[in-house]
Amino acid sequence: MAALSFFVSNLLLVKTTDDLLDLEDSHQQLADQYDLMLGTQQLYRSELDSLGDALSQLSTERDQLAARNQVMGTELGNLESMLGILDSEPEVSPAERAEVAKAAAKERLFMLYGVPNGVPIQSERINDEFGMRYHPVLKKRVMHSGIDFKAQTGTPVYATADGVVEFAGFTKSSGYGYMVRLTHNLGFKTYYAHLDKVLVKPKAFVHKGQKIGLSGNSGRSTGPHLHYEVRYLYTAIDPEPFMKWGLSNFESIFTEVEDVPWESLSAMYPLNQTAPQ
Repeated sequence: MAALSFFVSNLLLVKTTDDLLDLEDSHQQLADQYDLMLGTQQLYRSELDSLGDALSQLSTERDQLAARNQVMGTELGNLESMLGILDSEPEVSPAERAEVAKAAAKERLFMLYGVPNGVPIQSERINDEFGMRYHPVLKKRVMHSGIDFKAQTGTPVYATADGVVEFAGFTKSSGYGYMVRLTHNLGFKTYYAHLDKVLVKPKAFVHKGQKIGLSGNSGRSTGPHLHYEVRYLYTAIDPEPFMKWGLSNFESIFTEVEDVPWESLSAMYPLNQTAPQ
């Protein structure tokens, strides 16, 4: 009996030991899973915090973008108004409007830099305009092919568009004295006559607003002034519409100046809505 009791006790002890070992393994597994879960929870919270920061930044950027869009919308509207672009349809996006405004601005800049516009000199007044007049030297009525600006000798004279110096020097037969003749885009030319001094060389490139000479009284002249002409190819046309032409009235030149075949140009620049079709 004693032996049997000892054997049974040993069996129970072994089983209890195995159960304890199983419990210890289970406890370790639970501990590992808890640590894993805790780590995952910390990572999850970290990701949530990052996501919260990203959402906060996105919200800030959204507010900033809305403010910028409002400013951009105002600036775009001002640009469209300046360029004389008609109001777009409601479904037209700001990006599409901006592209149209960009194209219109490029067109206008090309034209206003390459075709004569503005005045060539700061003068006291205009003595004679374009058209038939009584010539003070020839003593008869003749065609006056430009505009005469009264100005003291030595007053700066400026190019009214980008171009190339076709001629710069003294002309005796024309009566223009010292003069500069510039060739511009699209077949336009400008003449600056009766100068006291020429400041550019033939074949040189000049830019709009560049000082090209000083006014004077050279050639067939009765007093200090600048004789200014605008020509399309070799035909003199009234400079006045070109002198008044600018960004604010860009379309006006296409209807006021009939001596230039704008209809062929309008095919190249379809944004000129008022150009003859």
